[in-house]
Amino acid sequence: MTPRAGAPRLVRPLLAAFLAVSALHLTGLLTGVDAAHLATKPLLMPLLAAHAAARGGPRLLIAALLFGWGGDVLLMPDAEAAFLAGMGSFALGHVCYLWLFGRARVSRPAGLAYAALLVTFVVLLWPGLPGGLRIPLTGYGLLLTAMAWRAGALGRLAALGGGLFLLSDALIATGIADRPQLPAHDFWIMLTYIAAQYLLTRGTLGGSADPTGADPGAYRERSTGI
Repeated sequence: MTPRAGAPRLVRPLLAAFLAVSALHLTGLLTGVDAAHLATKPLLMPLLAAHAAARGGPRLLIAALLFGWGGDVLLMPDAEAAFLAGMGSFALGHVCYLWLFGRARVSRPAGLAYAALLVTFVVLLWPGLPGGLRIPLTGYGLLLTAMAWRAGALGRLAALGGGLFLLSDALIATGIADRPQLPAHDFWIMLTYIAAQYLLTRGTLGGSADPTGADPGAYRERSTGI
C-alpha cells in the first residue's frame, strides 16, 4: 500500500482538537455532566481519523477509526438492537486492523496468553450474559482478541493499543454480565478505548516518527501483506 497524500499543516491542529475533545469527554464522565460526554463522543474518532489522514495514513487505518466512530454512535442508545449494530461496526473496524497488520510474525506465547485470557473471561461471564448476546459477544471477543494479538506486528505502541482495546471492551462486558464494576466505570471504559485507538494510530503511522508527518510512510516498513 502506498501512503496517501497528507496535509501536514493540519496534523498538529487536528491532534490538538482530538486531545481537547477527549479531555472534555472524560471530564464530562467524571463530573456527571451528560451533555458534555454525549456531545463529544461522536467527535472523537472523526478527529483522530482526520489526523491520520493528514499524516498520510493508510485507508485501512482511517476505515478502522471510522467504523469505531460508527460503533460509538450506535452504542449511545440503550437498546439491544443498537448494541448489536454498534458491536458489528466495531467488528468491521477490527477486520480493517487485521488486514492492515498483514502477515508479519508476532509472538506466539502472547497469542496463547490472549487465548487463555479470552477463554477464562468467557467462562466467568457466561452465566451472567443475556442469552441473546452470548454467541455474538463470544464471536466478537475472538475477533477482538485476534486483533489485540496481531497488533504487535506494528510494534510496541500498537501492541499496547490492542491490549487496551481488549481491556476496554472487557470492562463493558462485565457491566453487561452484571459483574462488579470499577468506580467511575464509564470513565475507565472510555479512557482505555481512547488511548487504544490513539496508540493503534501512532503505531500504524510510526510511533517514533515526527508528529508533523515528515515520515507518513513509516507504517509501510512495519507491516507486510498489504
